[in-house]
Amino acid sequence: MKLIARCFKASIVCMLVVLFARTEDRAADLDSYAQPSKAAQPSNTTTPCAASENHQFDFWVGDWDAFDFDNPMTKVARTRVDRILNGCVLREDYEGADGHEGQSFSIYDQSRKVWHQSWVTNRGELPIIEGKFQENAMVLTGVDHAKGGRLVRGTWKPENGGVRETAVTRPMAEEHGNRGLTSCSVERP
Repeated sequence: MKLIARCFKASIVCMLVVLFARTEDRAADLDSYAQPSKAAQPSNTTTPCAASENHQFDFWVGDWDAFDFDNPMTKVARTRVDRILNGCVLREDYEGADGHEGQSFSIYDQSRKVWHQSWVTNRGELPIIEGKFQENAMVLTGVDHAKGGRLVRGTWKPENGGVRETAVTRPMAEEHGNRGLTSCSVERP
């Protein structure tokens, strides 16, 4: 009886070894189907986001210290802007001196001929602004629904080796006023 039990156990082990080996062989076969050869892959002769419009905001790329415009010795934030996703998207990492943190993602929407920026923060904010490069500046506008539907307008302009960023917010009822003007100069460290 013990001999039969040993043979039975041995045959199960042999079957399992064969089963696992076959599974690995099958997985290798499946991998070869899932990954076509380089010759079978279509070549992409055009580079996405290569148009000059996609690079209108490149002056903002860099590692920046942001200073209050009215008090240029007061550092208000650290900002790092880089290109991601094959150069199609500008990603900003913002670290405010007051603990406010966020990331923005900016992309030129070729189909609508506008720049789009989505901004997310550690305070649950999600302003979405859009606009164009005009008069040597990037001007993006939208509504910040988290702040009671306030209008938001951001302007980024290259200036003296840095970037001057101006943000204007105001209640929607005051579309033509300048209440809530905030301005800061952003410079390389």
